[in-house]
Amino acid sequence: MINFKTITRIIGVLLLLETIMFFICSGVSFYYGEGDLSAFWKAGGITAGVGLLLAILGKGGDKLLTRRDGYVLVSLAWVAFSLFGMLPFYIGGYIPNITDAFFETMSGFSSTGATILNDIESLPHGILFWRSMTQWIGGLGIIMFTIAVLPIFGVSGLQVFAAEASGPTHDKVHPRIGITAKWIWSIYAGITGILVALLMLGGMNWFDSVCHAFATTGTGGFSTKQASVAYYHSPYIEYVISAFMFISGINFTLLLLFVNRKFKKFISNAELKWYFGSVVFFTTLIAVILYYTSSMGVEESFRKSLFQVISLHTSTGFATDDYMTWTPVLWGLLTIIMLMGACAGSTTGGLKCIRMVILTKVSRNEFKHILHPNAVLPVRVNKQVISPSIVSTVLAFCFLYIIIITISVLLMMAMGVGSEESIGCVISSIGNMGPGLGETGPAYSWSALPYAAKWLLAFLMLLGRLELFTVLLLFTPDFWKRN
Repeated sequence: MINFKTITRIIGVLLLLETIMFFICSGVSFYYGEGDLSAFWKAGGITAGVGLLLAILGKGGDKLLTRRDGYVLVSLAWVAFSLFGMLPFYIGGYIPNITDAFFETMSGFSSTGATILNDIESLPHGILFWRSMTQWIGGLGIIMFTIAVLPIFGVSGLQVFAAEASGPTHDKVHPRIGITAKWIWSIYAGITGILVALLMLGGMNWFDSVCHAFATTGTGGFSTKQASVAYYHSPYIEYVISAFMFISGINFTLLLLFVNRKFKKFISNAELKWYFGSVVFFTTLIAVILYYTSSMGVEESFRKSLFQVISLHTSTGFATDDYMTWTPVLWGLLTIIMLMGACAGSTTGGLKCIRMVILTKVSRNEFKHILHPNAVLPVRVNKQVISPSIVSTVLAFCFLYIIIITISVLLMMAMGVGSEESIGCVISSIGNMGPGLGETGPAYSWSALPYAAKWLLAFLMLLGRLELFTVLLLFTPDFWKRN
């Protein structure tokens, strides 16, 4: 049976944590003396009340969380955070429509970065800070944060980690998962702090620096400016954000190895090699095409290419140029990058590079197997044999990923959305990218989409953020059987 009491209590505590976040944002509102202060206090009051009620109702639950409990907890936590997280937008009247308010909030917590806002700079500072904070909290994972505090309740965080962690394998660098989570969050906060300082050195004020650092390390892409990073017209800022988007796309357990000076193991990692190689390849190719098909010079072509490749590779979604004005062949290359994603165990979306590595090796082995039918050809990654069950999971994931994209594109087109926009929105949402194609590209918001399309895309954001199976399992009859 599902341990609903303990799940209810943990979600109640999560909502109390979200209340604290509201009050932090209200401090920003108070500092700037703007009218969104009351919206945060009202939202905080409602969220705190519900959180306390759930925490009380959940008393006396079993302290042991099963794997099924972990899947339910993670999915419900993300939905709960988004439902209550939309309250400042809705109560304050900044996004007066529930569909749009939920879409914007889910886009934040899933670190997607797609927006329905058409005049971002008219919003008060507190609301802008909350938009960025949703991406910072959602980037590494609400649950990754909570497993560091679950031992307080006598609950193991391992099953929650298995449900939330991205990628086919879940690396632990410490036998106690709570310690691992704390180390990763320390690195995450450290990278964010360094980026804030560097952006301020580049001329950004403290507020914009913090917001853009939140969106960069969370690979979300919400900006405080309608024109995104292009607003600043600063090569320095573009290069700095490019570098930190790339870092945020690396598996955080690998970053721990780097911090612990295990450089050889860090550099030799197969997924990191694929990630770095694909960034170099696509950046070079797109820069060359841009140089010959546009009026850009060598440095500008390289800079625009580097920024956009890393932005979409890491599913961040920042923009320094409208790539829909580039030659059409580049749209196809950027779509491939969007599908690929960065490293597992990072804040990014997409298929993940480790799956690309495994699929490549499986395909290569098939060619060898045709020539040598009796040969035993194990799939090796980082000198370790990948078990058949993991290979099977990777194949199933990629198959489902493509099927869901295909069905969703057809549904979007049935709703009256153009084919180019449908493909772009669906791939962007399930990959947690942000910008799409056509009239949902980096120069546009998604406000014109039908309400039904927004709910579908919000669901795809959740699916992509939680790696498909975590959410889809809840819709299978076997999951809810007693045994």
